[in-house]
Amino acid sequence: MAVDTAQEALEPLPERGPDSGAEPTSAREDRRAQERRFIRLDRLAPALERLRWPFAVYASSRVLYLLVALSIGAVHHWSLKAELSNWDGAWYRRLAGLGYPDHVLHIQSTLGFFPLYPMLIWLVQHTLICSIFLAGIIVSEIGGFVATVLIQRLSTGWWGEQASRRAVVFFCFFPGSIVFSMVYSEGILIPLVAGAVLALERRRWVLAGVLAAFATAVGATAVAIIPACAVAAVIELRRRGWRDPEARKALIAPLLAPVGLLAFGAFLWAWTGSPFATYYAQHHEWSEKTNPLAVVTSVERLVKEISARGFLHINLNYVSGLFGTVFLVVAVVLLVKLRPRVSAPALVWTLGIGFLALTSENVPPNPRILITAFPAVLVVAYRLRGRAFTRLIAGSVVLLIAMSAVSYVGTALRP
Repeated sequence: MAVDTAQEALEPLPERGPDSGAEPTSAREDRRAQERRFIRLDRLAPALERLRWPFAVYASSRVLYLLVALSIGAVHHWSLKAELSNWDGAWYRRLAGLGYPDHVLHIQSTLGFFPLYPMLIWLVQHTLICSIFLAGIIVSEIGGFVATVLIQRLSTGWWGEQASRRAVVFFCFFPGSIVFSMVYSEGILIPLVAGAVLALERRRWVLAGVLAAFATAVGATAVAIIPACAVAAVIELRRRGWRDPEARKALIAPLLAPVGLLAFGAFLWAWTGSPFATYYAQHHEWSEKTNPLAVVTSVERLVKEISARGFLHINLNYVSGLFGTVFLVVAVVLLVKLRPRVSAPALVWTLGIGFLALTSENVPPNPRILITAFPAVLVVAYRLRGRAFTRLIAGSVVLLIAMSAVSYVGTALRP
């Protein structure tokens, strides 16, 4: 009896006639709505499954960074807030809370920083009713996870599923990924650029241009996405011909890409009286300048510091910059050899960031810059397999812990 009842419950209900008290049209609409819900669930399940690996790796790396911060804070008596919003993080917090001065200043000020990241901090702060510090961490953490997902999709398209898993691990445990656990703008810069590169590869020109435009409102280094969009457009026009209207749509991306930068310049012009207020702040107050021989200058400065102070008081930016230069050069060579498997926009972005880093006197190719040039990190994970990859990750974790301690509390080795 129970079996018969169960079978009856599983059988489709017969359509009821006009005398049954219910309308057939309503019943059909209910069934169609239910079918649509099942279809959405069927599509959602594989998407969630694809997110499992990057989420597990990313969450593990964030736990490691948190443990390092808590340990270093206990030793040096620094609060977690002070550690995670150190250096530029303090300026971003001030910018999110106070905004820009209404005139060009000749001292270090919030004018040295771009607006989109602090705008998001302000938005999250007022939406969640939380502190500026917590809002900044939330934006960076979420942006880091989005970047990790996009990194996996890009590397899967370039090298396949197994290589993409290695790329995700190295990306998350690379020392430069500390920016996703601090109040730093790379937490939104990298996902915006990675999304733009992925959109360029899939010929979604409007989306690529919009993401690139947002990126150029995050930081000065994002200007490297403009030539990446331009190269993608030229390749599409050569492939399909100028007369093809679909090919001409590729021009949308490079035309939209600089909008964020131009909009920020227009705002500064109206607000401070000069569209170059941020440039003046960085150049004069932070002494940022371009030098074709910046690497040579860094070596000279390092030698002078060692001679004058010894190894315990050297500026570790010079050391990490020199090692980063070697890493960057090797990675770029690998990327060039792998053309055309690695897309042209990704290669151009890497070359652009590399050029900016190698010619900057104060911002050498340190881990923070290298992870911004993320294809350079991913290609190393692709080339190394088995025990070599295991040793790579072990060494990266050791550097992550050591360099995180420096990032949280200082830049010089102390006795």
